[in-house]
Amino acid sequence: MLWFAPPPPAAAEPAATSPEQSITQALTEWTLAFNAGDHGAVCELFAPELRYDYRGFPERGFDEVCQLLRGTLADATRKYAYDLAIKEIIVSGDLAAVRLVWTLTVKRPGQFGGTSTYEPGLDLFRRQPDGRWKIVRYIAYEE
Repeated sequence: MLWFAPPPPAAAEPAATSPEQSITQALTEWTLAFNAGDHGAVCELFAPELRYDYRGFPERGFDEVCQLLRGTLADATRKYAYDLAIKEIIVSGDLAAVRLVWTLTVKRPGQFGGTSTYEPGLDLFRRQPDGRWKIVRYIAYEE
């Protein structure tokens, strides 16, 4: 009688990253890059066709938003830091809507505490040809 040992268990394949996980990771990485003052990475979250609508300001596109963010990070008279709270992510195919709240804290050198603003918003992400999720539209307002 021949005995055969059962084959070894197959190595578990890594679980595919869900769109929600990818979007959460992209937002988290952007927050870390912004807070670290990383001028090179601060525009990575946005698609070239970005349209941005922030209450009280003119609508802007990718170039204007990136210029504004890079200028903010270059301002040596203030330190800017964002905190992120994702409320909901709804995915449909290659589009995703994200309800979130950014809390921006601005401090001057040597200042304790700083000033914080609470900015609820809605970001529309589109999966890019390389598989990454990027913001194509966002609407935000300060409370």
